Amino acid sequence: MSNRPATRQRTGLPFRREEWDLLVRLPGRVVVAATSAEPDTSRRTVSEGLAGIDAIAAGRASGSRLVRDVVAAIYDERDEDTPAAEEFRDRVAGIAEVLESCRAAAGALADRAGREDADAYRHWLESIAARVCQAARTGGVFGVGGQLISPNERKFLTDLGAAFDR
Repeated sequence: MSNRPATRQRTGLPFRREEWDLLVRLPGRVVVAATSAEPDTSRRTVSEGLAGIDAIAAGRASGSRLVRDVVAAIYDERDEDTPAAEEFRDRVAGIAEVLESCRAAAGALADRAGREDADAYRHWLESIAARVCQAARTGGVFGVGGQLISPNERKFLTDLGAAFDR
């Protein structure tokens, strides 16, 4: 997603501007981290990126108003130049930054949102990451065989969940 400030906060929860921006930017960063967890071919990375976009959009049907409002803010940004898939150049540093952002988001959610909204946001991010990691098999030949989720992807999913544990 773009580097410009996120759209106006939609939710009635009392988030500071930087907290709201973090919550809006984080789903896209989780997609990039999940695609970066395992080095893949360009084709697999695009499949993962598209799965991430679809998983973000699925938040529109969430029972949590917070998640629905974050999705609406993401789509309000209208950044037509956003690629369908990308990976971090420095995978280790990029993933570490996303996990640190998840810890910051967990803190903001614990301070300002109810347990249901905080849990819904966390589970939504975890489902985004899982769909990305499951979008393309790793290894195999011509898409046959290989692993649905590689050890690196499994570690990322575990680390993502742990980042929200307080």
